[in-house]
Amino acid sequence: VLTKDGQIRGLTLDKAHVFYGVPYAGPPTGAYRWKSPRPVNPWSGVYDATSPRAACMQACTGPITEECPRHVSEDCLYLNVFVPLDVNLTVPLWTHLPVLVWIHGGDFIAGSASKPLYDGRFLSNFTHTVVVSMDYRLAFGFLVSGKDPLTSAVGNYGILDQQAALLWVQRNIAVFGGDPGKPQVTIFGESAGAQSVSLHLMMQSSAPLFRQAVLQSLPFSIPLKTHDAVKLGKSFARQTNCSVSDLVCLLSLSAQDVLAAQMKTAKLVNPFRFLEVFETWGPFVDGDMIREQAVEAFQKGHWQKDKPVLLTTSEEGVLFVYAVFNKPVSAVESTVYITAIFKQHALRILHKYLPLYHDADRRNMLAQIVTDYIFLCPARHSARSGVASGSHVWMYVFDHVTSDHRVWSGLSFCYQHVCHGAELPFVFNSAQVANVSMTPAERLLSNRMLCYWGAWAHTGDPSARAGQTGFCREQRLPLWPRYSDTSGWLLMNLTVRSHAQVGTREHICDFWDKLG
Repeated sequence: VLTKDGQIRGLTLDKAHVFYGVPYAGPPTGAYRWKSPRPVNPWSGVYDATSPRAACMQACTGPITEECPRHVSEDCLYLNVFVPLDVNLTVPLWTHLPVLVWIHGGDFIAGSASKPLYDGRFLSNFTHTVVVSMDYRLAFGFLVSGKDPLTSAVGNYGILDQQAALLWVQRNIAVFGGDPGKPQVTIFGESAGAQSVSLHLMMQSSAPLFRQAVLQSLPFSIPLKTHDAVKLGKSFARQTNCSVSDLVCLLSLSAQDVLAAQMKTAKLVNPFRFLEVFETWGPFVDGDMIREQAVEAFQKGHWQKDKPVLLTTSEEGVLFVYAVFNKPVSAVESTVYITAIFKQHALRILHKYLPLYHDADRRNMLAQIVTDYIFLCPARHSARSGVASGSHVWMYVFDHVTSDHRVWSGLSFCYQHVCHGAELPFVFNSAQVANVSMTPAERLLSNRMLCYWGAWAHTGDPSARAGQTGFCREQRLPLWPRYSDTSGWLLMNLTVRSHAQVGTREHICDFWDKLG
């Protein structure tokens, strides 16, 4: 295939044509370590796109160690492209397909586009779309050491990387059979990837680069960095024995020294901004590109409301709480933590939740509060705010308990039969790549979810039958109603027997809405 930067050669594999490790920006190394992504230098000859490139720099600790990429590098701004087998790339292309652009999660400190879980071949072939997955700078992409971009690191480079990848899609995707027109591009992501998607929905500079969005397991209420980002940068510099104002010293550090210092700094948490323990390195409210917290932007209507959005309501607080607290938490300790997070609202929250939990160990109570406050209720509130301002929103909950939890837990972060991103093997139909077996019922659920995601990519409506053929047309899938007050605020419950339903814990979310 001939891209704007030169000719590349990929592979034809089972289910799809694949182009691995395509550069979308110049290497962010040396003097470019903490700079905005720069254009690719065009090449002569044929670029080898037959194997994945190294993932971005990251440390392998905690529950994700086994899933950590084997090869990491600062030189990591590459993407993968998956094209359905029936697209003939050797002749001029007269019809073009919708494009799905995946942004992986991992708390902005881990993850890779080439993780087997995100193998895009099956999604591409089944939905008849071009699938793109990108790597972007992780912890390295979010250091803030000052405000002057000429003499300091000013953060948000990882988000700019994603934007550069979306621009590459606009410039190049037509030669892969993708639609550069409308543009017919859907961005979708999970966890930190969903946070990234929410930011692109807020950023006007990203507005021309995609048509619609899917936000999976979005931790809405985990705060983005504000003025504390500079304090974090100073703490990082102290770990390296450099001055925060000495960019030359910071640039001279090896990649491993930078990573080690960032991971040590990650353990320093402001007790009055306790929720930052869940995300130390990440996007920064710089007042220019990112102007406010995502949860505020969505509730105030400061986002691209003309774009259809598909949003999940997650029940995943248990993962975050049990990852942070590996010992029982007493009632007194839980009161201290709740007061640190919610301050003047703490008494009302304790009055609401304490009577519901009687165990000496209050971690289950904290887990439910985190679920309600970070995932479930802000997603509901944001969806309803969007509907009130005329946006088209669809919501779902993934409610399937896998057949073999022990095996599936290797694919994502799990605790007590709850998995963060549990629907991903079903959306990507990637279980066989990750050596995980599905029951017939689970394969059917995966295929049905692919039908919904495919309909969404082609039409902006997960229940649309336009363009559906074969399996999807034969299935007569349950109608996925748009989320609105006229439908009774129905969302889709994706499980073996998928069905539309009223959301869970509505009275609790009413409480949080009134609390403001």
